[in-house]
Amino acid sequence: MKSFTYERPTDPAEAAAAVARNPNAKFIAGGTNLLDLMKLQIETPTHLVDVNGLGLDTVEPTPEGGLRIGALVRNTDLAADARVRKDYGVLSRALLAGASGQLRNKATTAGNLLQRTRCPYFYDTAQACNKRQPGSGCSALDGVSRSLAVIGASQACIATHPGDMAVAMRVLDATVETVDAGGNARKIEIADFHRLPGDKPEVDTTLKPGELITAVTLPAPRAGTHLYRKVRDRASYAYALVSVAAILGKDGRGAVAFGGVAHKPWRVEAAEADLPKGAKAVTDQVFAGAKPTHDNAYKLKLAERTLGAALNQARA
Repeated sequence: MKSFTYERPTDPAEAAAAVARNPNAKFIAGGTNLLDLMKLQIETPTHLVDVNGLGLDTVEPTPEGGLRIGALVRNTDLAADARVRKDYGVLSRALLAGASGQLRNKATTAGNLLQRTRCPYFYDTAQACNKRQPGSGCSALDGVSRSLAVIGASQACIATHPGDMAVAMRVLDATVETVDAGGNARKIEIADFHRLPGDKPEVDTTLKPGELITAVTLPAPRAGTHLYRKVRDRASYAYALVSVAAILGKDGRGAVAFGGVAHKPWRVEAAEADLPKGAKAVTDQVFAGAKPTHDNAYKLKLAERTLGAALNQARA
């Protein structure tokens, strides 16, 4: 690990300013992803801005009937919150499907949204990776791509977003709140928060340099059965090959988003009208533009069957 300097601001705008004025600075909270990347020298910040003292660690009701979740609320606390368990079960289930108890105790809401891909070529510094080193190429294109993206990818990158929480946030239509170095607040719809790789896969989100997440807001609860189904190679310490976050009525109507298939949580709202017709009618539309590799073409059928299982569970 390379040496770095460190500070602990007490105001969100001050924290944003500290990162904005130093292109090699990073925010740190739980550190469950950043510290691993620093140890591998994939991330090499020269300055860390610790945001744990900013007081952004509460879950509060909104005037619209939703919830405002502070950026520093730990995953364990959010999953266990009585209001989340009652009204946003898909979010609680997604959080509990991720990582381990020890990591959930440290990981934060904002950090979970910002975690970087677990593509093996991103983590192997001996391999070419445009996300890690722009312009170096993508070894995954001709490599082992079993766990990687089937849709929304590009010739520059076929990595996937590794998280569970963001998939649930996508089906809930969450909004990300931020503040910049000048103290200006901004709201970003979760659908617009994560980027597709295009020709700049090193840029994961639409955040501006130094912009700090302060909260995530959920709208008023949506009725229906809240489900999160995650298919992975083993029961823990494994990322989704395919996951489905769904809010479904007994008639099959509702909302659905997929994880493990793209550079961001994948949802096609227009396809949801066909949920009563069954999983295939939906996934044929959701993955209409899919370009799987030989290794990961199985994900298309797996997504259909995982959604089908969720539909059957909701009807029951």
